[in-house]
Amino acid sequence: MTHDVARRQTLSDLLRRSARRHPAKTAIVCGSTRWTYAQFDAICNRVAAGLQGQGIAHGDRVAVLSRNSHAFAALRFALARLGAVLVPINFMLKAEEVAYILRHAGACLLATDSGLAGLAREAAAMDTAVRGFVWLPSEEGSEPATGMLSFDTLAATTAELREPDNLGGSDLLQIVYTSGTESSPKGAMLTHDAVISQYVSCLVDAEIAGSDLTLHALPLYHCAQLDVFLGPCVYVGATNVITAKPTPDNLLPLIARHRITSFFAPPTVWISLLRSPLFDDTDLSSLCKGYYGASIMPVEVLRELSSRLPKARLWNLYGQTEIAPLATMLGPDDQLRKPGSAGRAVLNVETRVVDDQLRDVKPGSGEVGEVVHRSPHLMLGYFHDDERTQAAFEGGWFHSGDLATIDEDGCITIVDRKKDMIKSGGENVASREVEEMIYRLPQVSEVAVVGVPHPRWVEAVIAVVVVKAGQQLNEEEVLAHCARHLAGFKTPKNVVFAPALPKNPSGKLLKRELRMQYDAMYRAA
Repeated sequence: MTHDVARRQTLSDLLRRSARRHPAKTAIVCGSTRWTYAQFDAICNRVAAGLQGQGIAHGDRVAVLSRNSHAFAALRFALARLGAVLVPINFMLKAEEVAYILRHAGACLLATDSGLAGLAREAAAMDTAVRGFVWLPSEEGSEPATGMLSFDTLAATTAELREPDNLGGSDLLQIVYTSGTESSPKGAMLTHDAVISQYVSCLVDAEIAGSDLTLHALPLYHCAQLDVFLGPCVYVGATNVITAKPTPDNLLPLIARHRITSFFAPPTVWISLLRSPLFDDTDLSSLCKGYYGASIMPVEVLRELSSRLPKARLWNLYGQTEIAPLATMLGPDDQLRKPGSAGRAVLNVETRVVDDQLRDVKPGSGEVGEVVHRSPHLMLGYFHDDERTQAAFEGGWFHSGDLATIDEDGCITIVDRKKDMIKSGGENVASREVEEMIYRLPQVSEVAVVGVPHPRWVEAVIAVVVVKAGQQLNEEEVLAHCARHLAGFKTPKNVVFAPALPKNPSGKLLKRELRMQYDAMYRAA
């Protein structure tokens, strides 16, 4: 209906409005590519029209397996303009892991870049519904992959886009796969309304502004970079510098060259910047907003950041893929007053810490409970998984699976993952997934995978293995097996052999005891 179109609020509309407000302002910088907001909007329109000419329609799932680029950003908004559903995929996964997501999502098109084209083809050939590929140009010059539809061809489309009249905010915008704690990933379904509600919380609580000049270096397949930073920045007309190389020798010169004012990274990347010999010789005086998330920043690193970047205010952002992803925030004034805390719920979120009866734990008592949320940010549910959706929303609250305490000010501190999630280098690692892979080795009797503190990765994946009687197995064999089948960040950093695993009288594995034991061992080493 025509009045529904007039009232529409979708991701695509946010870009269109920014282009009308700031047509000549720089929107995207990536390598030698520079687009104004008017150019960015027009390119997204043409790419959408080109995809429409290829048969992509409202509701179709389109997967992206690509490193950061201007083309990735444009494709993201072009798909929203078509009403197609984005399925971003972690490019560190192995072919069989990518293929699972393609099959489960029912993706009909796969966009990739030259460096990942081989992986994309291999995964798509594993009994998926993918019927075509789109090649995306990279930050640095690259040759188009043969046999793939070029992004540049799509961007040169002259056909007129026919935007679907029935597209609205309640439509599905993206399916983002999260490892969760099970061996198979879950696809969190997020609508335009959910993501835009989350953008509003980001603008208010993370103080994202049109005057920002933001460097986007965390992979755009990750919902933090995509939807806590790139999306809100486009919403308010900020300037966005995109890079695919989150290394100190690339990031520090980019911050200086472009006079970057805002930058987000997991603690591992911030630590690498501080340890770089370039740090003290680089002009970082423009940087006034620093953000971190994905894992807790060590207190000593926080103090060092505050000392060496005195003009930069810091934010800790916490959440889950299922909440689009921002849930709580610890602001600049509380960084050293409440180190390690994830802060309070952001504008459009209500957060509690509860016991197993959904009763609030007592603030300031040190009592541990589960973090639960209510919010318009939240997903519709898990794609094709009613059982896990129902469990996640039991009692009318979304259950994060994270365990925390809450203080008298309402600030939460995450103390554990309810189902043994490990966060290594800013990436989620499901311990059960790694365990299931190690159990494929016939010599293995039992295995437990835990995360222990690590100076670089914040948490390192450690596998504790019990070998069957009469069998032999060494660390190199276990690591080689995992490396063949799992992404690098999921592969254990070390394998420890033990005669038995600690259990309680009922036979339940005591992972906390393992973490304490091997944390102490690694600290002593």
